[in-house]
Amino acid sequence: MNDLHLLVLRVNGFLTEFGLVPLLVIAGVVFTVWSRGMQFRMGGTMLRVVMGSRSGHGEGISSFQAFAISLASRVGTGNIAGVAIALAVGGPGAIFWMWVMAMLGMATAFIEATLAQLYKQPHTDSSFRGGPAYYIERGLGSRAAGIVFAVCLIFTFGFAFNMVQANTIADVLKSGHGVPTSITATVLVIVTAAIVLGGIKSVARVTEYLAPLMALAYFLLALAVIVVRLPEVPGAFADIFQGAFGLNPALAGTGGAMFAAVMNGVKRGMFSNEAGMGSAPNAAATATVSHPAHQGLVQATGVFVDTMIVCTATAIMILLAGPEVYRPGVTTKEEAGASLTQTALASELGTWVIPVMTVLIFVFAFSSVLGNSTYAEINMDFLHGGRTGELGIRVLVVVAVLIGSLSKLAFVWDVADFAMSLMAIINLIALLALGRYAIAALRDLERTKDHPEDAVFELQDLPTMPKGLVEGVWDGHRDRTTQL
Repeated sequence: MNDLHLLVLRVNGFLTEFGLVPLLVIAGVVFTVWSRGMQFRMGGTMLRVVMGSRSGHGEGISSFQAFAISLASRVGTGNIAGVAIALAVGGPGAIFWMWVMAMLGMATAFIEATLAQLYKQPHTDSSFRGGPAYYIERGLGSRAAGIVFAVCLIFTFGFAFNMVQANTIADVLKSGHGVPTSITATVLVIVTAAIVLGGIKSVARVTEYLAPLMALAYFLLALAVIVVRLPEVPGAFADIFQGAFGLNPALAGTGGAMFAAVMNGVKRGMFSNEAGMGSAPNAAATATVSHPAHQGLVQATGVFVDTMIVCTATAIMILLAGPEVYRPGVTTKEEAGASLTQTALASELGTWVIPVMTVLIFVFAFSSVLGNSTYAEINMDFLHGGRTGELGIRVLVVVAVLIGSLSKLAFVWDVADFAMSLMAIINLIALLALGRYAIAALRDLERTKDHPEDAVFELQDLPTMPKGLVEGVWDGHRDRTTQL
């Protein structure tokens, strides 16, 4: 078993460093240039689209609800523990490269969410289904590749990642508050079943409020720390920029100098905001919108919120805590994680913040379970599992929560990393092949110069669109949108 685990680690490391990371960087640069830097020049449009995205969905799922589902999955314990580990291994400079990946990733997220909208298909619950498996099959003509993607995603997000999130909750409650794991497991199973067994619409109704509120609460904690240590904030940002380019050897992480900062920042940014991974587009496709590019803009905003706001908040809190909490090159990976973030907060605001952080970690992890369950269910639909398959996924999620609360998961986590790397590579290849259609949708949106947030997509006016779109989804959309 140890030999198998070692093999998985080696293969996963090779896939990540020589396949996934280069493809993510290439895709981010290509789509940024191709879209003429949409993430830099369309900030106002993104905000207006997000602000108006809660209405107009009829019996289906609103654009904002789809955004909240993906935000619930994106913003998880990785934003708390992952950033702390990046600081320990790569030093403060790793945060700069997380920012770079996020800004490039916004363009990639736009492309994959817009393609998910273009290739979506109606579902019996008045919403839609779509995502990479769907546009791989219909756009590239390869159902086999779509099946591989769907199976990898179901295992990774439906099972393994949900086990890890549940395990995080159980560990925090046991180590910090002495709550037996059996009690945690029982409560988690009951709450998860109550929401997940209701299906995607049930998850959407919960995450619509849960995801934005948890991100706001966490940001307010970080803001309190910043206010307390305001004179030292410029110094924290200076450490990030100096560490990013190896200008100060004292800021190197335990991995060593600039290379460690780049690699850890890129990898942590990639796993945090999920841009290009092929997960968030599954939620993006469920929304009822008047133009596919609208959901692309909404999902790009999710990447910004995840990394530029939530991850940055974590980093600044830790850096402001001082050398008694975090020291570059001294604080190890084993000493980092959620506990480092919690210690940093407590050192600035007092021990009262520890139970607050426990609640936030619980909410972050549990919201990820809800978002992940949606991704898995959508891909089971792609595999034609029907109602039996949907129910099977919901039960699988509940079982994963139960097992994860009671078990140690190092091997499962590493196998999940391998499956996620494989599905992301498949997705990125598809994005590079099909991205021109998302760009065409963006150009169509931009023709409505005064109010692009009100644009309506008319497929018959765009001969450049592919032939494989599902009949009736976009044809005559103006009339259907009015009816909805």
